[in-house]
Amino acid sequence: MWGDFEVTRLFDGRGPLSHDQIQGRLLQEMASQAAHGIQYWPIFLSDTGEHIGCAGLRPYELAGKIFEIGLHIRSKCWRRGYAYEAALGVFAYAFDTLNLAELFAEHHPKNQASKNLLQKLGFRYTHDEYYKATGLQHPSYRLNAEPYTQIYKICE
Repeated sequence: MWGDFEVTRLFDGRGPLSHDQIQGRLLQEMASQAAHGIQYWPIFLSDTGEHIGCAGLRPYELAGKIFEIGLHIRSKCWRRGYAYEAALGVFAYAFDTLNLAELFAEHHPKNQASKNLLQKLGFRYTHDEYYKATGLQHPSYRLNAEPYTQIYKICE
């Protein structure tokens, strides 16, 4: 999935990733799991078992117990609602299991689809933040646990 340049160009400014760079990203996620108990988890279609992406958490402000949500869907699977569904699963883990008070999210400034998704999920824009991997200012958002518990948990 991280070999899909249509996906990685939106969060990694190095160009198409080599096999070693993809392996490095996987090792980074495994290290996050070992150190913080969180990482990006693979997403598979329930009917076919096809791997379509990953979603999860990574540390953002550890002192404030604020983690960043990440959603990476293979480009051939875009615009089918998978990122939205995966985000709800991440919300449940973040707010119900980890008892986080808030999540952080950001997106490439040219990624209108991610902006729309974050707004649909209830994130509120807070600021632009420099993202070293792309060298750009990325629009950044926050989501408190309260809207999640009021909106999503009612639907269970």
